Amino acid sequence: MRRRSVLQIPALLAGAALALTACGVTGGQDDAGAEPGTASATATEVLTDKRIMVPNSPGGGYDQTARTAAQVMEAAKISSGLEVFNLEGAGGTVGLARTVSEAGNGDLAMLMGLGVVGASYTNKSEATLTETTPLAKLIEEPGAIMVPAGSPFQTIDDLVTAWKADPAGLSVGGGSSPGGPDHLLPMQLAQAVGIDATQVNFVSYDGGGDLLPAILGSKLDFATSGAGEFKDQIETGEIRVLAVSSEEAVEGIDAPTLTDSGIDLVFTNWRGIVAPPEIEDADRDAWIAALETMHDTPEWEQALEKNGWTDAFITGDEFGAFLTEQDKRVADVLTELGLA
Repeated sequence: MRRRSVLQIPALLAGAALALTACGVTGGQDDAGAEPGTASATATEVLTDKRIMVPNSPGGGYDQTARTAAQVMEAAKISSGLEVFNLEGAGGTVGLARTVSEAGNGDLAMLMGLGVVGASYTNKSEATLTETTPLAKLIEEPGAIMVPAGSPFQTIDDLVTAWKADPAGLSVGGGSSPGGPDHLLPMQLAQAVGIDATQVNFVSYDGGGDLLPAILGSKLDFATSGAGEFKDQIETGEIRVLAVSSEEAVEGIDAPTLTDSGIDLVFTNWRGIVAPPEIEDADRDAWIAALETMHDTPEWEQALEKNGWTDAFITGDEFGAFLTEQDKRVADVLTELGLA
């Protein structure tokens, strides 16, 4: 089952793994002394009565990240009256359209990630992420291959053997639209083990909150998503993780990596936060300064460890350049897949 081609996936996904593995991981971190247009590392005033929109259902990865950030900022008195609310639909593009339509509103921000980048193309969204005001990239997170407790698959080898025997017969669910991370992971996994990705029976859910009951109800043969979204169910044994897509094993999850299982695939998702277009520089800098201060708190460090998130913090113009690169790379990949 070992295939030494993690960065050279052929046929339908040729170049996709390289593009998304490379663009999903960024090294480095902003320095405090900053270039023009970036905020200082310490917030000079408390954010008051701001709102963070989560563009999919409660309980998913975006929701978890936004609410964790808000809790840390409130507890550390970085913000006051910070509200997190959900506006779900169309893989996050309903929320994206709302964000873009709120041009000049410095009181609003949106939690987003790779899934919204892909959904903006697959859902033919008129609003694009390149129109938004980049604030900060927060975290990276590996994917997990998961099954319900009663699944007959005890190992990733069991799953792959059955999947190769009947690619279309096994259903795989994910908490993102086609083009999002939960969709791209099983597509790349299929290619890595020699399955035609066009045969994959992928079922899309609008976030981890909607995906969870489908897993627990055994409505899927397996699911791909971030393990952190299902931490409680993994701990209780209601969900079993067969493998993770990180380079190294994830602390607290009793499962091997795909590479340790003989499948040469590494895949990483990311999440960040943006604001509407055309906000005042002062509002942009206040958001960034607050997020930088949050990032430096021990509470945020504890949240990273607890949720299995990797610190991937960059802000402002650097995050903007990353978003532009992501937008182009994902568009190229989805065009190749016939999804954009």
